[in-house]
Amino acid sequence: MPLTFHPHPGMVLICDFNTGFKAPEMIKRRPVVVISPRPRRTNQLCTIVPLSTTAPNPVEPFHHRMDRRSLPGKLARKETWAKCDMLATVSLERLDRVMVGKEPTGKRIYIAQQVLDEDFEAIRRGVMIALGVINPA
Repeated sequence: MPLTFHPHPGMVLICDFNTGFKAPEMIKRRPVVVISPRPRRTNQLCTIVPLSTTAPNPVEPFHHRMDRRSLPGKLARKETWAKCDMLATVSLERLDRVMVGKEPTGKRIYIAQQVLDEDFEAIRRGVMIALGVINPA
């Protein structure tokens, strides 16, 4: 189900890249971190940085290994990388909260967790490096 609210910067969500994207672009459903600010007017778009459990090879200055405390539920079990060179602006229709479990009744539990400040700043820096706004030095 798509989001019914505009996400805050630093939220971890799930993005459905299944339609409209082709390899080597990000494909399939995967976790992302929101980097765009909340709009002043109604806006159904959001800029995100995808997360991946596949380590980059080679690791570049625009890649960031996430602190596991920033990741909700099962996402925290594996080493996870922010691929800051692959940012995208997507419709809120593609985004959903992360499912972290089920209640005893079978109802699914979803959350939209914030990443740690250190991870968010590293992601923002990685995006600026990837775009050539700043040098990695």
